[in-house]
Amino acid sequence: MIRFGVIGPGRAASRFAEGIAAVEGAEIAAVWGRNAERAAGYAAKFSIPMIAATLDSLLSSDVDAVYVATHPDTHAEFCIAAIEAGKHVLCEKPAALNLRQVERVIAGARAHDRLFMEAMKPPFFPLYRRLRQCLESDPIGPVGFVRAGHCDSSIGPDYPLHFRELGGGGILGIGPYEAFLALDWLGSLKRVQTMGRVNAAGVDTFAIFQTEHERGMAQLHTGIDLLSHGDALLSAPLGFLLLRANWWNPARATVHYIDGRVVELEEPYTAGGFNYETEHFCGLIREQRRDSPVISHELSIGMARLLEEARRGLGVRFAGE
Repeated sequence: MIRFGVIGPGRAASRFAEGIAAVEGAEIAAVWGRNAERAAGYAAKFSIPMIAATLDSLLSSDVDAVYVATHPDTHAEFCIAAIEAGKHVLCEKPAALNLRQVERVIAGARAHDRLFMEAMKPPFFPLYRRLRQCLESDPIGPVGFVRAGHCDSSIGPDYPLHFRELGGGGILGIGPYEAFLALDWLGSLKRVQTMGRVNAAGVDTFAIFQTEHERGMAQLHTGIDLLSHGDALLSAPLGFLLLRANWWNPARATVHYIDGRVVELEEPYTAGGFNYETEHFCGLIREQRRDSPVISHELSIGMARLLEEARRGLGVRFAGE
């Protein structure tokens, strides 16, 4: 049994708890949050036996791993504390505020011989895995262009993405998914061009960032003051494919071939979808591996670099930068 401690009992942590119920041999054993009332409510809702009074008490408990689900401004701090306490770490995306912080977390994990993985769920979904298999057996050629993005103007004024001090903004709040998709299909980043809007609070409310990679180019967008569909397009010489909205919870895709064939793929997901990445993470612990072959340290560094360059193109800075 792999026992998790949860840091930050918010929205993501609730979905993590729903997902872990479907993962054999894993459970949440403890929770800690700065808001004691919220932590108590989370523990009651998901039958968690320990409500840690402090972060130190959670990290000194007998949990094997920690799931960090706070806002991005504290990801690096809590990940490093957990790693130094001897815990494996699964950290909600983005792994940290910027490239420097992500590199510090990964360096700490390597120094202390602990597993660190950024929680990027799409590649573990059944549909995404089936799509990879489909394109291996019936290829469209190498993907050379990716278009993806999402804008959500429905979020309320108290939502964390509105607050720069929490690491808010569309690029860091929504953009990690888009960065992953571009890097996963097109390879390492070469350059970024960004256009967009920044409000008086210093938060990027809309951004288009075009990226060039070793194997192609991508056009990505994020925003919190507009509304968009949330699908994705991948183009190749012998066809193209559409990942249907919301593509980051992939359940449906359509592959269009140059000869006119159309292949529809549908794979429903269970338990909210967080279960798949959690199962993968637990498997890595049992195999005593320290880097995921799917969401590798190299990939997390690449995502951090892409997102940092995108927001710097708009002049968006966080404390200490």
